[in-house]
Parts: sequence; structure tokens; C-alpha cells
Amino acid sequence: MIIETHLNDGSPVCIRSVRKEDEERLREGIAKLSPQSRYLRFFSGMPQPPQTVLDRLLDVDGHDHIAWGAIRTDLDEAPAIGVVHAFRDREDASVADFSVAVIDEYHKRGLARLLTAVLLLDCRDEDYDRLSVHILPENKPALTLAKSLGAEHVGYESGVSQFEIDIENALATLKQETDVPGLAEVFEQFGG
Repeated sequence: MIIETHLNDGSPVCIRSVRKEDEERLREGIAKLSPQSRYLRFFSGMPQPPQTVLDRLLDVDGHDHIAWGAIRTDLDEAPAIGVVHAFRDREDASVADFSVAVIDEYHKRGLARLLTAVLLLDCRDEDYDRLSVHILPENKPALTLAKSLGAEHVGYESGVSQFEIDIENALATLKQETDVPGLAEVFEQFGG
């Protein structure tokens, strides 16, 4: 499925499942993250994660690992500008580890919410109930996003806070949002 929508500034994007052939786009996207954004997302400031991490991010099966990427459709190079992942928990099949990354120049344009909505809809269809997210305390945008989705703090370990997000409640919240006009297109195109 390809979801056509737009950012808050009107920039057109398509959101689609991540594919193995997206490796170069993923590499380029990670390289475009600021060192601070890479640290907040990967808990490391390395310019590129190890190949094993890239392989894991690209090993998407649509069931135990769900991943969607956003691509600018009005630019010739069609760059990847954000990605979202859910990895099913091995001990509790109703829970998935959740992460989202957005290229710095696209922050505050509604992209994280668009990607999250698509992921939540897909996770619901795959019988997930909750998302688990690990956030560094200094990652204020991620904390704001998680809390706006009704995340509950469930733990703190090695300097990282863990939250859980109820998928149905988060979707209900996103459906009511008017700050991100592209969300209506996501729900309509996903049939949610």
C-alpha cells in the first residue's frame, strides 16, 4: 500500500512499507540526521549504524517487523525523510517496540504523527494491542509525542525511560487532531 498525503506545510509525501532495496535511502537518511538526532534515536552519535543494525531495520516482514517510510514525492531525488518501526516482542506477541526518526529539516511539520498513525493502523491490523517505546529523558520531542498519544511510564533502566502506548486509545486521539491535516488522508487511505 502507498499512502499519499502531505506535511503541514503542504509538501507532498508518500508513505509506504520499507523494502530491502531502500538500504541506500536509509543510509542517506541516517547521514542527514544531526549528531544530536542520531544520538536520541540510536543512543549513539555514530554517523552510520553498523551494518547489522541496517540489516535489522531493512528485514521487514509486515507481521513481526512492521516499518513504513516517508518519501518526498515532489523532489527529483525522492529522498526518504522519515521512518517508523515496530518490532514484535518475543515474549508478548501483543506488544511491539516502537521507534520513529525524522530528518531534522522536517521536524515540526507533522511527519512523526503521520508515520505514527500509519504504524498504529498497521499494528492494529496485525493484532498488536500496545507499543513499547524507550526514550532518553532529554528527548523532549519524543516524550511530547508519546505523552500526546496517552503513553504511560512503565519503567526506567540505564538512563532510559520506558513507556507503553495503547494502540486503540492512540488512534482515537490522532483521529481527533486537527493540527496535522494530512492525518485525515492517512485514515481515509488506510481505511481506518
